[in-house]
Amino acid sequence: MKKKVLLFMSTLLAAAPVVSASSQSTEASVEQTAKELALKIVSDYGVSGIQYALRDHGAVVLLDGAGVHDKATKAPVTKDTMFGIGSTSKVYVTAAAMKLADRGLIDIDKPLTTYVKDFKMADERYKNITPRMLMNHSSGLYGSHFEDGFLFDDNDTEAHDELLDRLRSGRLKADPGAFSVYCNDGFQLLEIMIERVSGLSYSKFLQTHFSLPLGLNATKTPRDSFDRDRLASVYLPPSEQALPVENVNLIGTGGIYSTAEEVSKFGDVLIGNRTDLLSEKSVKAMQSHEYRKGFWVPEETNSFNYGLGWDAVQLAPFDEYGITALSKGGDTTMYHASLITLPEHDLSMAVLSSGGSSIYNSILATKTLLAYAKTKGIIDEILPDKTFEPAVKVDMPTDLQAYAGLYVTLGQMVDVQFKNGEIVPELSDGFSPPQKFMYTGNGQFKSNDGSATVSFERADNGKTYMKFIGYASVPGIGQSAMATYSHQKLDRNPLDQATKQAWEARNGKTYYPLDEKITAIGYLTPSFMTKQFEVNTDFGYASGTKIISGNKAVNVAQMPIMHGRDTFDLNFYTKQQKEYLTIGGQAYIREDAIPTFTLGSGTLRLHNDQAAWFKIDKKFANRQIIVKAPASGGFAVYDAKGATVHFSKVHHKDSVVLPEGGLLVFGGNKGDVFSMKVK
Repeated sequence: MKKKVLLFMSTLLAAAPVVSASSQSTEASVEQTAKELALKIVSDYGVSGIQYALRDHGAVVLLDGAGVHDKATKAPVTKDTMFGIGSTSKVYVTAAAMKLADRGLIDIDKPLTTYVKDFKMADERYKNITPRMLMNHSSGLYGSHFEDGFLFDDNDTEAHDELLDRLRSGRLKADPGAFSVYCNDGFQLLEIMIERVSGLSYSKFLQTHFSLPLGLNATKTPRDSFDRDRLASVYLPPSEQALPVENVNLIGTGGIYSTAEEVSKFGDVLIGNRTDLLSEKSVKAMQSHEYRKGFWVPEETNSFNYGLGWDAVQLAPFDEYGITALSKGGDTTMYHASLITLPEHDLSMAVLSSGGSSIYNSILATKTLLAYAKTKGIIDEILPDKTFEPAVKVDMPTDLQAYAGLYVTLGQMVDVQFKNGEIVPELSDGFSPPQKFMYTGNGQFKSNDGSATVSFERADNGKTYMKFIGYASVPGIGQSAMATYSHQKLDRNPLDQATKQAWEARNGKTYYPLDEKITAIGYLTPSFMTKQFEVNTDFGYASGTKIISGNKAVNVAQMPIMHGRDTFDLNFYTKQQKEYLTIGGQAYIREDAIPTFTLGSGTLRLHNDQAAWFKIDKKFANRQIIVKAPASGGFAVYDAKGATVHFSKVHHKDSVVLPEGGLLVFGGNKGDVFSMKVK
C-alpha cells in the first residue's frame, strides 16, 4: 500500500481509543506491520492490551494499540492507558545515576561504599564494587532479593528499606568486574545511592530531574499519587477477573509505570537529544560495550550485549544492517515492556502490554522500526527471517564423550549423556521448549530443524560450558536471536554417607515461605515463591549448588548473560524437630513440618512469622470455612496439586470450601488475630 496516513491529532480526547499517528513520510505499510503484529499478539499470546509508540527526531509518528484496557467494560486501550514497564525501569535509574555523575556528585568508577557507607557484605570483595559494575551487571552479587517486592495494592517499602541488611551476610559469586550476568539487586543499590547522594527519595528525584522537564505526567512509581484506574487491568489466564493493582516495590529494578508515548520520549534522553538533562558524555557511556570487559560468550550476534543499563548495545538483527540498536526489555508478573532506540538515526520505539512477554514486544518494535527505516531510505530491503536446513546426523567422535556429566542452568540440573550421536535428554536454553540435538560435525550438535546449535567449550576460566546459539521462532510474530553459555559443567563433589542421607531426604520436597506478606502476588501463583530442590548425591549437588555439609550448599554457577542469574546458597536448620531453610535471609518451612489444621471454629494469632501454613486433612475436607481477617491480614487455600482455590486479597470473599490434601495459609502482621468458623 502506498496510501499516506494522517498526522496524530494532538487534541484527541483522553477517553477516545488510541489511533494511529504518522508523519507524511510514513507509509501505511508501517502502520499495518505494527497493527497486524499487535492484533496477533493479543489474539494468540494471552495479551489483554498492548500499546506502542514510534518516535522520529523527537516527534511521535506512530501511536497505536490493540486489545482492551479492561475486559469487563470492554474499554479499549487508549494513548493514556498506563502499564508497568518492569525492568525497562533500569535505564531510568541508570540515567539518574549518570546525571549525578554529570553534576560531579559521584564517580561511577569509585567504590560504592564511597556513597553508601553502610553497604557491607560478609565477602570482603564487596569493597571493590563500583556504580559502573552495578549498571553493567558485573558486580558479582548473587542476583535478586525479591521478598515483599511484588505486592497487590500495597506499596510497602520493606524490599527497599531492608536490602542492605539482607546483603550484609551475603557473599559474591565472582570477583567484581569478572563477568556480566543479569543482576536485579545492583539496580536497587543504585536507587539507594541516588537517594543518599541527592537527599531526595528516588521517586522525587525522577519527578524533579526527568518527569517535570520532559512533561511526563504518566511516568509514576508505586510511591506516587496518581489515578490507578489509568493502569491497564491485569489477568491470570484463564480467569477473566481483573486482578488488583500490581506494585513492584523494587523501583530501581522494575517499578515504574508509564505509557508507550512517554517511554519513547524518555528514549529521546537516552539517544542524546536532551543534553540539558543528560550529557552527551553520559549518553555515550551508557552505550559503551561494557560486556566486553569481562568473560563473555565469544559470539557477536545476540539479543544480549550489555551497556550501562541497556540489555543490548548491538541488538540483533539490526547489526546485520550496520545499524546500532540499543534495547531494554522488562517483565513483571503481569506487565511487559520493550524499548529500542536507533541513536544514529534518532529513532525510538516503545511497546507495552498487559500479559504476554517482553520478547513479543521486542519483535513488534524491531519489525516496525525496520519497516520505518525502509520508508526513510535507511535500509534498502528488509531481510527475511532466518531459515535453516534440517539437521543431518553424522558419526560422533568418541572424544566428545568427555563432555558427558552433570550441568547447571538457571538453578536446574541436567545429567547430559550422549547416545547414538544425540544429546540425552532434550535440552532447552531456558527460553525455548526442550529440543533434541544430534551431532552434525565440527563439534556441533543441531536441533532437528537446524535453528539451534550446541557445542562444548572449556573457557579461559577453566570451566566447561555448553554453548547455545539459536533463533527462537514465535509463530506469526517473528524470531529472536540468542547466543550464550547456557549450561555449566559441575565437577564431582564426593559426599560422606551421613551428608548423602540428609540431602536425599530433601529431594523433591517443597519449602513454603514464612515471611512473605499476604499481599504478595506469589500467593496467587505459589510456584513463584515456594522452593523445591533436585538433589544428586552421586555428584554432590542440589539444584546446582555444591553441597558442603549436611545443612549447607553454596553457589558455583559462573555463567555470563542470563543463565547464571539469581544464584543462591542453601542453609537448613532444625527447630523443635521441624526443618527450616533460609535463602538470602528469607525463611521457609519444609512441607512435612507443616502442622495439620485442627482449629475448626476458633481464633488464630500470628506470632513471629508473617505466614502460618496448615495441612487440610479429611476431618475438614469439603467443609466450608468462614474467616474474619484483620485489615492487614488475609488467607489463601490450595488444593492437593498446589493449584490456588482461593486468595482473599484477590477474590475478596471470606469463605471457601476446603479441599482434601490441600493447604491453608494465614498471613498478616505479628499479633494479628483471625476468627473462623467451619461448617
